[in-house]
Amino acid sequence: MRGLIPIGGWTVLMAGVCLSVSLAQATPVYRSVDSQGNVTYSDRPGGEQVEVAPVNTVPTRPASAPRETAANEAASGAGEPEASTFTPYERLRIAAPTNESTLPTGAAGDTQVSVALSPDLREGHRLRLVVDDEVRQPPQQATTFSLTGLERGEHTLRIELVDAEGRVRQRSAPVTLYVQRASVYLPANPNNPRNSGNP
Repeated sequence: MRGLIPIGGWTVLMAGVCLSVSLAQATPVYRSVDSQGNVTYSDRPGGEQVEVAPVNTVPTRPASAPRETAANEAASGAGEPEASTFTPYERLRIAAPTNESTLPTGAAGDTQVSVALSPDLREGHRLRLVVDDEVRQPPQQATTFSLTGLERGEHTLRIELVDAEGRVRQRSAPVTLYVQRASVYLPANPNNPRNSGNP
């Protein structure tokens, strides 16, 4: 029958119908069923007319204004180009004491911390020693730190590299140090209050 579309072509027809309705409220669609129960749709009158709902449309968004380029941000002071151009040092680690070493009782909690750094410190960069997540000494250019009075027990040492503004740029891997110290109350300890000569 001329003008009839098999049910298998329904998807294609509906796409065309939606387009037609959205453009100019096109010709109505008719639905009919033959003697074998096959359903067909046509734009020619015959059968019952199918009501096609209006097609929902979504308005387009206006184009957003282009963001400032990195050069503009740098000129306006909004960006931090120095932060993105930092080049990490090839080597930054604690050379001594070694990881999981033990500071003997005779050291009384005092030791030297040596830093292996490559290449040499750049202008404006400093090193600082962090013990148990607390900054132990202010930043310095030297690669050796004197650490005194460590309490008995386990401690974590780390070196931080900071810039002229005090921002941390790079951190070394942590080093664990075990400290042995005699109890102040041992009779042989010179710091024992009983050895002060007071009655």
